[in-house]
Amino acid sequence: MTDPSFWDDQTYAQKVIGEVNGLKDLVHTYDKHSETLENLEVSYELVKEEDDAELYQDLEEEIKQLAKDLNEFELFMLLNEPYDKNNAILELHPGAGGTESQDWASMLLRMYNRWAESKGFSVETLDYLPGDEAGVKSVTLLIKGHNAYGYLKAEKGVHRLVRISPFDSSGRRHTSFASCDVMPELDDDIDIDINTEDLKIDTYRASGAGGQHVNTTDSAVRITHTPTNTIVTCQSERSQIKNREQAMKLLKGKLYQLEVEKQQAELNEIKGDQKEIGWGSQIRSYVFHPYSMIKDHRTNVEVGNTQAVMDGELDPFIDAYLRQQMD
Repeated sequence: MTDPSFWDDQTYAQKVIGEVNGLKDLVHTYDKHSETLENLEVSYELVKEEDDAELYQDLEEEIKQLAKDLNEFELFMLLNEPYDKNNAILELHPGAGGTESQDWASMLLRMYNRWAESKGFSVETLDYLPGDEAGVKSVTLLIKGHNAYGYLKAEKGVHRLVRISPFDSSGRRHTSFASCDVMPELDDDIDIDINTEDLKIDTYRASGAGGQHVNTTDSAVRITHTPTNTIVTCQSERSQIKNREQAMKLLKGKLYQLEVEKQQAELNEIKGDQKEIGWGSQIRSYVFHPYSMIKDHRTNVEVGNTQAVMDGELDPFIDAYLRQQMD
């Protein structure tokens, strides 16, 4: 960063600064936990001498908090797969069911926005298609932050909701589904083999909010990778060129994810694993009626406070899934 030519390439400079900030946060967190541990050791000696019940209770609570913080720090350190540290591209698609499932997708959209906010991550909407009456038909987010993909890869799969429908005048119970797809944002210097002859590129007018420009120019871009029938779209930028660049990044991420799934399937076949939950299968149930419970079917983690989860408290599920993968 002290090189005089450092700022000549703005994109590269921002990438380096992001890495430096990540390392600074890592060291700062380690130092903070080390200092806390030293203070607790002093407090422990004091409690032994004073035999004070109030001091003992305070010490016990502080130890529990440190244990929780160290657990999070350990998980952070364990995210060391090739692209774990990258930004994440997250897509939500409602299942069959029209307004019901589209509303469920919008609830998940809010949940992931809240989770990202709690982590200090930024969220950029790359593509958004509103529902017919409510909710969303599809949405693509770019979630920017250190280890964003490492955490969010735990969310890939089908999410199931059971509730009394607000759209049913008879007040009947409904089951809705929405899929969540997650992939890393890959840099231009990542080598993913894409043959230009395999690409079908279409342009169209963007939809939804964003100002007058979205309705007057064919700035939105759709790219189809014909060998895999993989389709990506982007309409977040005013410029067709910028939307095309972003769409290519999306395509790289999807093709990388397809390769990961292929390798996982081959590994499971070699191991002889017969897993009930596979790639793209239902991973979690959110039950709001007749009782309140959210259960992850891969790890059996259950949380009774459904509102907290819908407000973005996903860490118990993410933590359990990632640790299970590391075993």
